[in-house]
Amino acid sequence: MDDTQRINLHLVSDATGETLNTMARATIVQFKHADVIHHRWNMIRSRFQLHRVIEGIEAEPGPVLSTIVDQGLRAELEKTCQQLNLPIVNVLDPVLTMLQAYLGEKATAKPGQQYVMNTDYFKRIDAMHYVLAHDDGQAHTNLAEADVILVGVSRSSKTPTCFYLANRGIKAANVPLVPGAPDVPGLLNARCPVIGLTLEDNALIEIRRHRLKLIGGSGAAGFARQGGTDYIDEDAVKKELLWARRLCTSHGWPVIDVTRRSIEETAATVFQLMEGWHRRREKMAAPA
Repeated sequence: MDDTQRINLHLVSDATGETLNTMARATIVQFKHADVIHHRWNMIRSRFQLHRVIEGIEAEPGPVLSTIVDQGLRAELEKTCQQLNLPIVNVLDPVLTMLQAYLGEKATAKPGQQYVMNTDYFKRIDAMHYVLAHDDGQAHTNLAEADVILVGVSRSSKTPTCFYLANRGIKAANVPLVPGAPDVPGLLNARCPVIGLTLEDNALIEIRRHRLKLIGGSGAAGFARQGGTDYIDEDAVKKELLWARRLCTSHGWPVIDVTRRSIEETAATVFQLMEGWHRRREKMAAPA
């Protein structure tokens, strides 16, 4: 017997909807028998836009999560949900209420304030340009500008992790570890954290096989002719991973196993290691 319950979940935001999407992902996965159809309503900042949302909710009723801060729009949305006997949660309320009480200041209730083009915004753009310029070992001469350097063998998730970090304003350089290749200038005496990424050999081989399929045809054949068979050979891959881990250990670089980690989880661990690195530097620099 199939006990799956199908529901419509309406995510109503006056900005990009990122907060609601993250919250929905984090909560829905806790329900094994829920088949959720997401209805995303973003950048809702006028009554005309809200009426389109209301029509959608009426056509496909379901619970509503909202981050609308405009009191007029919010009241109308809540009234509609009450009339349709649908639950609605304004997910920012608990945090806003707590901060208002603690700070003694009323929230401005202006939508999209987290996306204004301020210093943090331009810092993220700058970090994104840096990652593009330093992906896969490019532009070694500017490693001194990096906030963090990720090292690892080919296809160990360095590039996507770097881009995720860049979206948080972190300049992340990506340096591939290749047995027999010369040392990358500036890596061994880096003035920022150097962190290794690794994964289990079977997982790496599968990822690399998929990569070769994407290359396809003459590209994959050419890769093999140049000695690329070691790329997916089990023994060779095991030796490559062991060499890379020993290299990181010899230089005191922490290593993250990304085999069963999402990019978000890997990035969170990178942040923790970066904070620890800076705390140790500050402690060493402090006067006795």
